[in-house]
Amino acid sequence: MNGEKSLRRRLLLAGTAGLITAGALPGTARARTPSVVEPDIDDTRQWNARPPQGDITVLGYRPSGIVVHHTVSTNTSDFSRAQAHAHARWVQNLHMDGNRWIDTGYHFLVSRGGWITEGRHDSLRTLYGGGSFVLGAHTSGQNYQTVGIANEGSYHAGAVPPRAQWDVLVVLCAYVCARYGIPASRIHGHKDFNSTLCPGVFQDMLPQLRAEVAARLG
Repeated sequence: MNGEKSLRRRLLLAGTAGLITAGALPGTARARTPSVVEPDIDDTRQWNARPPQGDITVLGYRPSGIVVHHTVSTNTSDFSRAQAHAHARWVQNLHMDGNRWIDTGYHFLVSRGGWITEGRHDSLRTLYGGGSFVLGAHTSGQNYQTVGIANEGSYHAGAVPPRAQWDVLVVLCAYVCARYGIPASRIHGHKDFNSTLCPGVFQDMLPQLRAEVAARLG
């Protein structure tokens, strides 16, 4: 499975950008020129997710936007893949046991070390398909229209995301936009729709995020 994902990513890079820069960030591939690439995403099996406590609803249409979040977890200095998996399990436990939801509310999570994990089951399969997505539980009033992407960490009071996390967030947002035909202008923060401090500093960085994603979309 991992070999197939890596091969698919290399073929996509070869077709869109040609040369690959050595020393790519963990969890993604890097092209020399702005382009949309398929990032490596660890699915629910890879991080040993619990099974959902109910049926996952697949919506038979494309989402119209992306909502960015932060998980308000500890700003760890552990940038490993193992930590990304532990964080994914922490979020799932919080949502299932604390919120009594059927599964993780977010579709995808980006760790501080730049690793991407699938959140709610079936989010990755439907993203690859490009014509449907699963009903999440991340933004009141927007769950039927948007993909929820959460960033590991707490970004209040001036905290800023590590470079690896930011760069991979850009890559993931660009790929989601490309698969679903979402314009970069429709990347929002949780605070745009609900009374919340989420996603912290990412809210102020939304213009930069949209610009960098738009550049990749070309």
